[in-house]
Amino acid sequence: MNVARRAFLAGTVALGGAALATAVAQRKESVMKVVVLTGSPRRSGNTNTLAARFVEGAKASGHEVFRFDAAQAKVSPCRACNACGMNGPCVIKDDFETLREKLVEADVIAFATPMYYFGFSAQLKAVIDRFYALAGRLHTPKRCVLMMAYADTDARKRDVLVNYYRMLLDYHGWTDAGQIIAPGCWPAGAIARTDLPQKAYDLGKSL
Repeated sequence: MNVARRAFLAGTVALGGAALATAVAQRKESVMKVVVLTGSPRRSGNTNTLAARFVEGAKASGHEVFRFDAAQAKVSPCRACNACGMNGPCVIKDDFETLREKLVEADVIAFATPMYYFGFSAQLKAVIDRFYALAGRLHTPKRCVLMMAYADTDARKRDVLVNYYRMLLDYHGWTDAGQIIAPGCWPAGAIARTDLPQKAYDLGKSL
């Protein structure tokens, strides 16, 4: 049992009847469903480090977290067959099936990716393209987070990826809950020499 749960129980021991039921209901309402999508093929890479710390922070606040590592999953590109009608079953049966309902139910979606040629990694982009089959169900209020590392330090180059992220949110009617951008992080482990992993933890905990 985590610390947050013990504290919650300790604070409700003295309550009874309707008061206890109200406290439990309020606790359930405060728990959010968080989906974390990662796109780095390096298991110990910089963005995976940020994602891991973000997950730790979100769990520390008692939220339910589902992490999907696109680079370790089998997700085929969208075929543009339109069999789904943008709001139905996809004809492709792969690991994306485990993610579909999680995305629909999510209160928060976090994207963690290295910048590859000024955009999301191909692995994560394939997952996002498959959102097409869920478009009709994804146009609901959600909060989103972007965590991104890139080797360069030129802010103009990161803007391409950040602008794509913003357009994705605008299309779905989602809102930005925070961004952690890590410039100058190329070798695996470079992120550890910054304060950004702690900021990722703090962002997850602040949800």
